[in-house]
Formats: sequence, C-alpha cells, structure tokens
Amino acid sequence: MTSGFHGGSRSLQDRFDTRALADRIDGLLVSDTISEADRAFIEDRDMFFLATADAEGRPTCSYKGGEPGFVRVLDPHTLAFPNYDGNGMYLSAGNVLVNGDVGILFIDFEQGRRLRLEGVASIDLDDPLRGKYPEAQFVVRVRARAVFPNCPRYIHHYELVRRSRFVPRNDCLTPVPEWKRSEWATDALPEHDPARNPGERDVLGR
Repeated sequence: MTSGFHGGSRSLQDRFDTRALADRIDGLLVSDTISEADRAFIEDRDMFFLATADAEGRPTCSYKGGEPGFVRVLDPHTLAFPNYDGNGMYLSAGNVLVNGDVGILFIDFEQGRRLRLEGVASIDLDDPLRGKYPEAQFVVRVRARAVFPNCPRYIHHYELVRRSRFVPRNDCLTPVPEWKRSEWATDALPEHDPARNPGERDVLGR
C-alpha cells in the first residue's frame, strides 16, 4: 500500500511533530484488507456515516441506517449496502456516479469503538444483491483502499432506545414518513410512492 498522506497532512504532522507517529500508525494499522475482526464489527453495525464528493470535489456527508447486517462484507476487499427510499435528492449516490472515492465511518457508541474505511464505490442498478434487501432501490459496493481503527477517546456514550421503524422488513408494511403527506410534497412524489395513498400503512413522524 502507498501512504494516503499528502502535502497538507505532512505540513500539519511536521508542525505538531507527529510525522513519526503518523508513519507508525500507517505502517501498523492501515490495510487495504477487511479482516475477520473488521467484518464482524461492520456487520454488527446498524448505521454508518458516508462521505462523498461530486466531480468538482464538493463534499457531502450522509447517515445510513438499517438493521444489523445491512452492510455486508462480500470478500476481504469489498463491502456492499442497500440504498433505501429517501428524499429523492440522491446527493451521495449521485456523487458516486461521478466520483467513486468515498469515506465510511462505523461507530459503536455503546462500546466506544470506531472503524474507518476508504475506497472506491460503484452502483449497479441490476446488482444481484438487491433482492436480498427488502425495498432496496439499488446496491452500492465499495472496494476498500484503506481500513483502519480510530482512537475512541472522543466517542460519547449512547445507548440504543429503538431502531428506526422505517427500515424495510419482510414481515410488515413500511410506514410512510409524515413529511411526504405534507401539502408541499404530495403532488411532487413519484407516481408509485406509497405516500400518495398510504392505505394500511402507518404514517409516522419518526
């Protein structure tokens, strides 16, 4: 692996005398391989943060949530996750189509652990994995370039109260988000969006 450090990183490392420490961490902890321990940690998570940028380098960061295991490690270099219905803007996924470089941050707020993964993402609208995820629009695959743990010292301690009721499941109808029933939104919804006519579906604020 080649180091991910550049002139900006090096200038700050030299300013604060951390070049030797950075090189030690890079040599010992950073890998392009998802280990079995990494796999277990990733597949036990029910959320992560995704950083992307468009073709001009303008960034965005999004939260992705699901049931534990919704991120799957397919092999030591590849993971995959579903894209569920959202607000229809496709900021992160749209970025992937024009700039595949992504950063992913997995955090366990209860145990105080985090893992970073950087790599190249791709989207195949006919990915065979899509059928494994109820109501997934498509699947994003990420080829890992750098995988490494992060110091946990600043992770605040949180405990899970309840997982989102909007995550699609096979055993029940997915609720409709209340905002899609707002006057400003209803006439702009896609033709087949369940929010147009919720029927037996619950309408929930969160």
